[in-house]
This record gives sequence, structure tokens and C-alpha cells, in this order.
Amino acid sequence: MKKKILNYNAMFQKEDEGGFSVWVPSLPGCTSQGETFEEALENIKEAITLYLEDSDEKEEETADIKDQFMVPVSISL
Repeated sequence: MKKKILNYNAMFQKEDEGGFSVWVPSLPGCTSQGETFEEALENIKEAITLYLEDSDEKEEETADIKDQFMVPVSISL
């Protein structure tokens, strides 16, 4: 039996007090954290799985993540 692979972009932020916060922009409210990057990565994978089990998001197309990208933007005030 084949499994369907879903892909999501996850945003990681290093926290001043240590560790990382992580969230998935295309899954509102799907967030997690971890003391290390690796822990945060494993935690967000689990959070995504739980999020999808409780929603209909898994039925939507996820191919559009290839069209998403992050660009740092600097402004001067």
C-alpha cells in the first residue's frame, strides 16, 4: 500500500531564551517548539500529523508550497 507524502513549509525562529519556535503558515494554529532544531523539527512533524488527523486539510493540494519562499526585507525608519 502506497502512502501519500504531503509537504509543508515550516518556519523556525531561534528564541532569545534558547530553543526554537516553529509554525506552519498554511496550517493556521499548527505550532510547536523544541530545545534544539532537531527536537523542534520532530515536534512540528508530530503537530502536523495531529493537525491533519483533526481536519480536512489533507484533502487539499499541497503542491503550491513549491511556489512559496521567504525573503528577508529590510526597512529604515
